[in-house]
Amino acid sequence: MTARSRHAAAVVVLGAGPLVFAGLAATPALAHGSMTDPVSRVSACYAEGPESPDSAACKAAVAASGAQAFYDWNEVNIANAAGNHKRLIPDGKLCSANRDKYQGLDLARADWPASPLTSGPHTFRYKATAPHKGSFELYITKDGYDPAKALTWSDLEAKPFAKVTNPRLENGAYVFDGTVPAKSGRHLVYSIWQRSDSPEAFYTCSDVVFGKDSDPAPTASAPSEEQIEDGASQSTVDHGGHGGDDHAAKPSAPATPETPTSAAAEQANAPEANGASSPSPAAATTNPTATTTSGNLAETGGDGTTPYLAVGGAAVLAIGAAVLFGAARRRAR
Repeated sequence: MTARSRHAAAVVVLGAGPLVFAGLAATPALAHGSMTDPVSRVSACYAEGPESPDSAACKAAVAASGAQAFYDWNEVNIANAAGNHKRLIPDGKLCSANRDKYQGLDLARADWPASPLTSGPHTFRYKATAPHKGSFELYITKDGYDPAKALTWSDLEAKPFAKVTNPRLENGAYVFDGTVPAKSGRHLVYSIWQRSDSPEAFYTCSDVVFGKDSDPAPTASAPSEEQIEDGASQSTVDHGGHGGDDHAAKPSAPATPETPTSAAAEQANAPEANGASSPSPAAATTNPTATTTSGNLAETGGDGTTPYLAVGGAAVLAIGAAVLFGAARRRAR
């Protein structure tokens, strides 16, 4: 093989490399999950069984959304939210994140399975089937909340009562502490998980009861590890392509770099100013409950492109080997 042939082969290999890597790097990153303490609506209905749920509320939700939405319980998200939660999610669509696929979660009714909750310190758990760096904000409904009416941004307290960045990961769940404000009766906890390594965000509605419920409803249960494993084969969530349904077509905004957020900017982003707070990873780091554990996925910030890039590297080497081998054979002839 001549020097000219070797040079040509090298050019082909180097030229192909960026094309292969460019395509692979565009693969959506991994991140999915849902609140399990207090139990989110979608988690509760999945735990009851998407084909034949027990509670009247979950039966109605499955009738409205179909069973597949609950097999895909860990994907109530907006791929390109980038903190623009209120702009992308209108009133009445908070629990579904404005996705038709999950419209059953928005049903206004007072009999959703609920978790008992008390005021004061509480440890929250968020099942992370694909964990990543990001910030969590938890809001609770105002006094006078009526679960029989569609949930609106103005139904939520102006500021989150719990806020944390990169919480610790224990047994596949994010765990963090917060102080629950004094409430009574039935309320709703709304969570926003905004990733910091991607514009993607996840949303949950968790029905809770302080003290006695005036109209008792079933107690919510989170799905067990066995249930999650058993239902995985029927899920369309591939953790890379986001299930391929309609949410990618919703209005989106480009991701913005993480920069320190001023107090004035935080005030402007608060629900009293625009209806919902845009989670600020930089601001959330001041929360004393924020914890990172060395070596867990919450801290690494890796994404779904990592394994594909490894494959891409192998592909480039294979292309190079084929080109060199072919050139050598032609010269031999």
